[in-house]
Amino acid sequence: MRIWRSLLFVPANQRRMLDKISSLPADGFIFDLEDTIPAAEKENARGIAREYIAKTPGDKSWVRVNSLPSGYLHEDLVEFVGMPGLAGLVVPKQDTPADVAALDRMLTSVEVRKGLVPGSTAVIVMIESASGVLLSHQIIAGAKRIESAIYAGGEDGDMNVSLGATWSSEGPEMMFVRQFTLVSARAADIYCPLDGVYSNIKDLEGFKRDTALSKRLGYRGRAVIHPSQVEAANQIYTPSAAEIDYSTRVIKAFDEAVARGTASTTVDGKLVDVAMAKTAKRVLDLVKSIADDEKSK
Repeated sequence: MRIWRSLLFVPANQRRMLDKISSLPADGFIFDLEDTIPAAEKENARGIAREYIAKTPGDKSWVRVNSLPSGYLHEDLVEFVGMPGLAGLVVPKQDTPADVAALDRMLTSVEVRKGLVPGSTAVIVMIESASGVLLSHQIIAGAKRIESAIYAGGEDGDMNVSLGATWSSEGPEMMFVRQFTLVSARAADIYCPLDGVYSNIKDLEGFKRDTALSKRLGYRGRAVIHPSQVEAANQIYTPSAAEIDYSTRVIKAFDEAVARGTASTTVDGKLVDVAMAKTAKRVLDLVKSIADDEKSK
């Protein structure tokens, strides 16, 4: 299973920014063809994205294609589906299960024409509206090719426009949709649900607080928009030494309890039973997934 603690958005037509990505420790890069690219630059951005994907090592290159209503999506798919070095596509503005079904048909058509296995192009969907949140489980579970979902709740972005709510990090204004999207992703058996961007790139401490909250909610990574956010995201979403130590001791104590003929014990004064052992195992499995991903880069 792939883990993306940090997926860095980079406008696909900005060579100055793209030249820096080889030195950044992000788990992945999203070459953006959508909102950061004006209409007149779409074709140029596709060509530049192909150039940089070809020289970006590892399974780290994603492309955010244009939305279905934009009229540019089919051209994006034809350009990138099957390209060597492409990890998959980030698809914005998935508002209904019908959007996913249309996307899946388009992708399958392009894959068949290129001689590829249908369903072989991985997708991360973006949930960006009230409708998208309400129907998020159906959307995320709508195609087998969907590997994750991004809760797109950046400050004053499309989600705020749709909700009419004022943005906040820890307040109640955005918390319901943030949690609902996470629950939908987990219910669809998504291994690495992704939080959205923190828009204020000058507020690194705010980013760290928000990312710590994101981890507590259950997200395992997030999209980021500035290199300064990458290392903080990687560190926060990686289980700490204390978490690893405690989880290791929980598993050991639980196994010893089972060997004695019981399914409960205590560690540091806290009850440990089957559920707590599963939680500890999830932490250790995550550590292993991160280590495996880093070895493969």
